[in-house]
Amino acid sequence: MRNILITNDDGILDGGIIRLAEAAKTFGQVWVVAPDGQRSAASHAISLHDAVDIYPHDFPVDGVQAYTCSGTPADCVRVGRLYVMPQKPDLLLSGINSGYNVATDLQYSGTVGAAFEGAFQGILSAALSEQAESCHEVADYYLPELLAELLTMQLDYGQIVNINIPGCPLSECKGILRDRPVSRGAFYRDTYEAVKTLPGGGVKLMVKGEYNEDAEPGTDFRAVTEHYVSVGIAQNIR
Repeated sequence: MRNILITNDDGILDGGIIRLAEAAKTFGQVWVVAPDGQRSAASHAISLHDAVDIYPHDFPVDGVQAYTCSGTPADCVRVGRLYVMPQKPDLLLSGINSGYNVATDLQYSGTVGAAFEGAFQGILSAALSEQAESCHEVADYYLPELLAELLTMQLDYGQIVNINIPGCPLSECKGILRDRPVSRGAFYRDTYEAVKTLPGGGVKLMVKGEYNEDAEPGTDFRAVTEHYVSVGIAQNIR
């Protein structure tokens, strides 16, 4: 029986993690350790100077042991691996994130950061994301195939599998593109906008992103804009 650890950066009550746990339980015993609230863009941060709190939590998938954690997604992986689970997981799944994690967005993503923490802990790890507020037909159809394939993969140290799923109806999905390299582009081209003048000469700024779909051919970014499931390897520290 495989032991599978699941986390995310959208919080334990997000629908994506529930759907992922439901699909994953076919392949083994599932534990969920997830943030107690929204942690998007937490990257690979961990808590060193503050304690983290964990609590058992009701979860709507039968047979799944679930816990909330007050820390980051990477903290959730560390707590799950080093404290909650009785032995090292065979597989770490992070997601399903609400919103793509492709191109340069990978460096900010708490979903991806959690998967990299799993890789550093010596666990076969994957990040899964889909278009925000999307139709889930493609994800629900392809998840069993993607998870079965994932379990056969062997990765080098510091590598994760990064999976992005288009939010189109299944009838519009063109299939799976594998071995997609990470694009150097970005879905949003950011600037900062002054929203308030502060005492002492300060300025309050808010990030403002301009939506963009200009992506290099053959990349993860281009795959999802063309309604393919994108599967690729992302590399951190070797």
